[in-house]
Amino acid sequence: MWEYSDKVFEYFKNPKNMGEIENPDGRAEVGSESCGDLMLLTLRIDRDTDTIKDVKFKTFGCASAIASASVLTELAIGKTIDEALKITNNDIIRELGGLPNAKIHCSVMGQEAIEAAINNYRGIETVIHEHEEGTVICNCFGITDKTIEKAVREHNITTVDEITRYTKAGGACQSCHLDIQDIIDKINSD
Repeated sequence: MWEYSDKVFEYFKNPKNMGEIENPDGRAEVGSESCGDLMLLTLRIDRDTDTIKDVKFKTFGCASAIASASVLTELAIGKTIDEALKITNNDIIRELGGLPNAKIHCSVMGQEAIEAAINNYRGIETVIHEHEEGTVICNCFGITDKTIEKAVREHNITTVDEITRYTKAGGACQSCHLDIQDIIDKINSD
């Protein structure tokens, strides 16, 4: 059993802003069916001020995914889209009072969702993990070298365990651990 904070349990049991906005201004679907975490995020934006008026989510995932999505919506409502783009997975984790290491990827999914929904509003296509070009390194979860490289750079990652926390790569059969470590070492030696 994972050790969750009281806030994670509260947001899991009583999620805020669950649902879907009809005819949203911005929309994003992130995650992967193969790993069991999916999130739909919809936005209503005041076009005069670029302020987020409403955010709704639907998610298929664990308590951490539901709680992360719920907190994300609360962090985003009332912010301009530029301010919302600055919301990080660490902000989500902090608001939840922490997440188990194996569940950090749920907060990353939230960060990806807000970015993708805002890009959708702006008419910019967003490439998310499973659709990202590159060579698949983790066959269990379909994670590419490009996704791993991005995580290493953004989070100053130095270990395979950290990659697994942020992306799930290497979290199942573990046959990709050497390839993941090679990518980490290459990025950190540049």
